[in-house]
Amino acid sequence: MTHKVLFVCLGNICRSPLAEGIFSGLVDDADLTGDFQIESAGTGAWHIGNPPDPRSVDVAERHGIDISHQQARTVTLEDFDRFDVIVAMDRDNLAKLTAMSDAPRAEIRLLFNAPPMDVPDPYFGGPEGFEDVFQLIRSGCENMLTTLR
Repeated sequence: MTHKVLFVCLGNICRSPLAEGIFSGLVDDADLTGDFQIESAGTGAWHIGNPPDPRSVDVAERHGIDISHQQARTVTLEDFDRFDVIVAMDRDNLAKLTAMSDAPRAEIRLLFNAPPMDVPDPYFGGPEGFEDVFQLIRSGCENMLTTLR
């Protein structure tokens, strides 16, 4: 069975590309690549077609993950039927996702569900915020992979 996972943040240039890259790496390390389809998207359309923020690319690269090939896109209505799990990085995006579809097939959830916790947006901060967010997302992705196995 293939698990289809979509990570979502606001612009799809900081947190969700990191989550896609981190989770993909964890899946590869666990030799589960064929069991997962992993993507990311944003609820906002400002950055469509752009690569991830250079600070996200840099922090991922420092940890051996290449996300430079990713391109920002927005969440579509089809995503609610195409993916099994749609993972929001924060409660604002969770609310936007929940409002987008009346009867989604996908489970819509936060990366950190219990207790509910937001992954902060590092966009307006410095490089140290991206490192903190990387570590937080990695922890959430490790827990999620354990749950989905």
